[in-house]
Amino acid sequence: MISLLQRVSEARVDIDGETVGAVGPGLLLLLCAEPDDTEGVGERLLAKVLKLRIFSDEAGKMNRSLQDVAGGLLIVSQFTLAADTKSGNRPGFTGAAPPELGEALYEAFVRSARAAHPVVQTGRFGADMKVHLVNDGPVTIPLRITA
Repeated sequence: MISLLQRVSEARVDIDGETVGAVGPGLLLLLCAEPDDTEGVGERLLAKVLKLRIFSDEAGKMNRSLQDVAGGLLIVSQFTLAADTKSGNRPGFTGAAPPELGEALYEAFVRSARAAHPVVQTGRFGADMKVHLVNDGPVTIPLRITA
């Protein structure tokens, strides 16, 4: 799975002018499933996300995790993270899981996240979403976990 984490002061997802998911301080997680991914890959990624020490401690050092700060987690499906731009000017997306598999893995990831963390919000798989965020730091970290 490919993901992009952004530490945020706040973030929200709007669809057709309606906010469907929003968090205060925490993480915005853009998530892309790949063809060989499994629910186990998603569980390993989630464990890393929840424990990654990218929040400041009292001394101002990045030494605290999302769980430590009880921050929100906003999960948004983002197949374009698998973009192949090696040739030409139009990205290819064959590196992303087919929609049915991508949606199943996204939903499994969200279920696992909700079971493991108290504040989880989402976008909507396959929807035309407007993502608003205030990147805190800025801190933006790519993560990739493979099968």
